[in-house]
Amino acid sequence: MSTQDTVSKLYRNVTDVPGILMGHVSDYEALTGCTAVLCPEGAVGGVEVRGASPGTRETDLLRPGYRVEEVHGVILAGGSAFGLDAACGAVSYLEEQGYGFDTGIVTVPIVPAAIIFDLSIGDKNVRPDAKMGYDACTAACAGEQPEGCVGAGTGAMVGNILGPGSATKSGLGSWSLKEGDLIIGAVVVVNALGDVVDPTTGEIIAGLRDPQKQGFLNSSELILRGSTERIPPGTNTVLGVVATNASLSKVQAGRLAAQASLGLARTIRPAHTSYDGDTIFALSCGSVQAHPDQLGIMAAECIARAVVRAVEQAWSLGGVPAACDLRK
Repeated sequence: MSTQDTVSKLYRNVTDVPGILMGHVSDYEALTGCTAVLCPEGAVGGVEVRGASPGTRETDLLRPGYRVEEVHGVILAGGSAFGLDAACGAVSYLEEQGYGFDTGIVTVPIVPAAIIFDLSIGDKNVRPDAKMGYDACTAACAGEQPEGCVGAGTGAMVGNILGPGSATKSGLGSWSLKEGDLIIGAVVVVNALGDVVDPTTGEIIAGLRDPQKQGFLNSSELILRGSTERIPPGTNTVLGVVATNASLSKVQAGRLAAQASLGLARTIRPAHTSYDGDTIFALSCGSVQAHPDQLGIMAAECIARAVVRAVEQAWSLGGVPAACDLRK
């Protein structure tokens, strides 16, 4: 399929970028899951970690100055640090398919990963493991993809400042943009401490529910007033992958991840807190030439729209209501 054919068949998700596949596994009993974003032929990778409580794997090798230039997939998972095991399943799957970094002795797939904390909903003793990561890779494909409470977004919530009893159900969202032959797509898992706002109006559309009446409280205002004593550290995170068919160096991919992170600041308030592990990966797997500022603007917009999709497409689970049900 040519680039032009792909441009004409956009599904508004990260798999609109040629060479990118995505698959999900969702456990609706334990309320956790895993999402695999694969680039089997290899993609130049970058990363930006802006939250102070990340749970990640293989992020150092994505930074400039390290030898490995390409990655072969990214795993996003629930389960807190336990969920990083899912990346092992992705490595096994890609090795079986013959993809990876050729060491001259064995082919080693490079699979960075990041996790959200979803152990306060569902069964805290069930977490994504290597089998779930492998199965997510087996399910990976191009084309239209589900959103909402799927994959790594199965147990996601927003407005977590007072715990799940007053949070709003969130999930996974995706978006893509094109400009000529240039395509950028993003997928995010939104499990933020803060509230999700409409980027054009600033209105809270999902977040900390007001226990006294319908509507939402403002998490930023509560923090400003010193209401942080009940927040468990490291239990919130927004994860994302932004991919493009633009040709980028490793330094440029890292810069793209940083620019894409601006989309979180537009839609999540507050973002990048000491209680969040906000992490954005960038993947370059094409040859289209583009100005870095054009890429940055498009990437931030994709992330912002994907965040809104994550809460708009979610549904109530585990006793936590979604925004769509709160509006009824």
